Amino acid sequence: MITIAVSKGYLFQESLNLFKKIGILFDDDLETSRKLFSTDRSKTFRLLMIRPWDVPTYVENGSADLGIVGHDVLQEQQSGLTRLLDLKFGACKLVLAGLHKTQPDALSHNTVIATKYPTCTERYFQGKGIKVNILKLYGAIELAPLAGLSDIICDLTATGKSLKENNLYIIDTLFQSTATLVSNPTSLKIHYNTLTTLCKQLIQA
Repeated sequence: MITIAVSKGYLFQESLNLFKKIGILFDDDLETSRKLFSTDRSKTFRLLMIRPWDVPTYVENGSADLGIVGHDVLQEQQSGLTRLLDLKFGACKLVLAGLHKTQPDALSHNTVIATKYPTCTERYFQGKGIKVNILKLYGAIELAPLAGLSDIICDLTATGKSLKENNLYIIDTLFQSTATLVSNPTSLKIHYNTLTTLCKQLIQA
């Protein structure tokens, strides 16, 4: 049986829809069920429903053969997984944003940045040769500059609606993100034929 770890939240329903297109069918109530795993009707695939940030850990440590997770999470964690496919859904981007319209070149040393993505943020500013102060937060990132906690933020946005509602302007985009299919390298060797067939089906879906 092939075990697939899938992010709860905004990627979950799209993942189920994609599986359905290629004939992998799970229980219809997975969106509302409290179950943390489910087996498909053919008993070939087992689905683990976990937090997005935990998907790489499950796959990297062999508890799951495959994972579906945002490119943003992979960039932040820098895990040693094999990236198989860009699944083309869940589009969003990691941006810098602040209360004022600012050009990226105007960013200076000692800027205070609130973010859930300290590694990506640090890498961006290192590339520009700017030393900044990064505050790791776990939610309500847009509040930080409004409350005077930070100068700017680095956060994920899909439509930009939340930024606009909080009077924040995009300063720069670090990268685009979509859902990515990843594999444990050992699992890919063991289940090579099954996983490559699955990838071909997903590409054609």
